[in-house]
Parts: sequence; structure tokens; C-alpha cells
Amino acid sequence: MFKKLFSNQAISTDFALLFLRIILAFLLARHGYEKFQNLLAGATDFPDPLHIGKVPSLVLTVGAELFCSILLAVGLFSRIALAGLITCMFVIVFVFDFSATLDDREHGLLYLISFVALLLTGTGKYSVDSWFLKK
Repeated sequence: MFKKLFSNQAISTDFALLFLRIILAFLLARHGYEKFQNLLAGATDFPDPLHIGKVPSLVLTVGAELFCSILLAVGLFSRIALAGLITCMFVIVFVFDFSATLDDREHGLLYLISFVALLLTGTGKYSVDSWFLKK
């Protein structure tokens, strides 16, 4: 048992990818759900960094933060969901407020880096995508 703990070999890469997907999705979906509630309540006071309108910006952000996060958690259409999440985080970090300090961008950068890593590694065998590919 201790030999595995102190080894440089992965204990279970697929389980680690599942854990990472679920934790990231849960944390980001909370933000998306809050924005979704605001959207349903008719709130239109939302930043428009891409100059497409406040409501479309809110809808795209909700789509990425809430719905793409849910898809990522279960591992369904993962690469498409990750593309949406990466785009959203890129806009938040590099477009929304480019004059922000690194401390202000830290959370967005951590999400962005994690999502890019998941895009590069894939979601592992514990995903709906993996199950479909086996069939």
C-alpha cells in the first residue's frame, strides 16, 4: 500500500480525471446557476465584453458555466463542452477586464488551465463519451 503512495506511477488516471471533472463542474455550475436565476428573473444588467448585447452575453455565459459544466461532469460531448468553457474563461480572463491584476484573474486562469488540460487528456473511461465509443 505505501509503495503505491510513494510511487511516481499514477494510481488511477481515469479516476483522477473523473474527480477533476466533477469538482470543476460543480464549482463553476454554482456561478452559472446564479446567473441562470438572474436570467429567468429578467435581469439584464450584465457585462458585454464582446459587444453582442447584454442578454446574449448572459445567455452564452449561462450556457457555458451551467450547461457545459453539467455535460462535463457526466462526460457527455466533453470536448464540445470544454470548448465552450475554455472560450468563456478566455473571455473572462483576457477580454472582460484586461487591466485587472493577476490576483483578480487567478480563479479564471485556474479554470482555464484545468479545462485546457482536460481537453488535451480527454475525460477518461468514466464518462458517457467513453461508454458510447465502446459501443
